[in-house]
Amino acid sequence: MALDNLRDLYQQVILERYKKPRNRGKSNPVDRYQKGHNPSCGDTIELTLKLSEAGDRIDEVKFEGEGCAIALASADLMADALRGKTTVEALEMVQRFQSMMRGEAEFPQDLRKLNVMQGVAQFPVRIKCANLSWHTLKAALESPQGVQPAAAISNE
Repeated sequence: MALDNLRDLYQQVILERYKKPRNRGKSNPVDRYQKGHNPSCGDTIELTLKLSEAGDRIDEVKFEGEGCAIALASADLMADALRGKTTVEALEMVQRFQSMMRGEAEFPQDLRKLNVMQGVAQFPVRIKCANLSWHTLKAALESPQGVQPAAAISNE
């Protein structure tokens, strides 16, 4: 695909997910909660996760927050991709996403929608915006169940 076509697709998906997010709200019940903040630009994301009865699989991810189109679109795409994944797979996806932002990896065919976020790498100052929800997810999954985090995590 030509570079201009990729850039257009990237912009189209970001704007679509920003204007009409599919995963905005709060999961019910809330099995994990984490707030993330990007002090560089003021983006704030609050993630809630509903886990399987065994607590090892993600049934639902929802988010609330304010921020730029990249931060909110990344959260929405992430939430779609995580549905049905184990917590171990989700943590692996965090690492893959961060590698993709450095230009070192991309997602396989079944998660190719996430690859549209590669366009962010062209704008290094915006990488933190795309990574915010992923950092927040990692903190949520690594926190003990039933424990409310004391503060927002920062991706600085």
